Amino acid sequence: MARIYPLFSSSKGNSCFIGTQKGGILIDAGVSCKKLCDALALNNIPIQAVRGIFITHEHSDHVNGLKVFTSKTSCTVYGQKKTLRKLTDSDRISPSSHIVELLSTPISVADMEISCFNTPHDTVQSCGYRIQTSDNKLCAVCTDLGHVTDEVKNALTGCRLVLLESNYDENMLRTGNYPLYLKQRILSDNGHLSNNDCSAQINYLIRNGSTHFILGHLSQDNNRPTIADNTVQNSLSQFVRGKDYLLGVAPVESQGGAVIF
Repeated sequence: MARIYPLFSSSKGNSCFIGTQKGGILIDAGVSCKKLCDALALNNIPIQAVRGIFITHEHSDHVNGLKVFTSKTSCTVYGQKKTLRKLTDSDRISPSSHIVELLSTPISVADMEISCFNTPHDTVQSCGYRIQTSDNKLCAVCTDLGHVTDEVKNALTGCRLVLLESNYDENMLRTGNYPLYLKQRILSDNGHLSNNDCSAQINYLIRNGSTHFILGHLSQDNNRPTIADNTVQNSLSQFVRGKDYLLGVAPVESQGGAVIF
């Protein structure tokens, strides 16, 4: 059965595993190799089960552990052309690892079909991932985007499960201690997705067949899991939680456990 393991999710480090204990993929490696290996072990996933690492973009909270993990495993790294170039130029990938540039067609890894879609973020290039599992379930991981484009909406539509960014509560951000330039960056069309923006997209996705949602990449300074959860639930009053949809918040650090979809 299809499973997603949200291993790490916050503005300080992100990574999730999709697949089974026999084989799957990591999306991002934004914490140290030791923490990543410990989280996999906590979920009874052997390191050898990681058949590839798919990188969304080059920001440190998504690649911090990539160099050491690829040195340890020689795991293949997948990503968009500009992202991979940035990572190799900055010595973020072990020379022993194979690098695969993602194009417009899906790629097969660990009995899954994975494709990328562009996301608007302040990097050289940024993407989310849509995955068709071996039992023909569709899921998507989509964080680090300032707004939902048509390309993003099309990629998420039809997925049974979506891990979607719910980065900040707008009131907390605007009244918080961040400097003005950083607030403006986060609020921009190339920044991050707010709780309200996430809510609107989940509303659309439920009406188009999605049933499982994980809120991800929450800011530890400008958000709280209860605030994000309540904001989304309150926007879905026409639907019944537990019947029409399932909703959870990705943990900052995994305590063990997966979402089956």
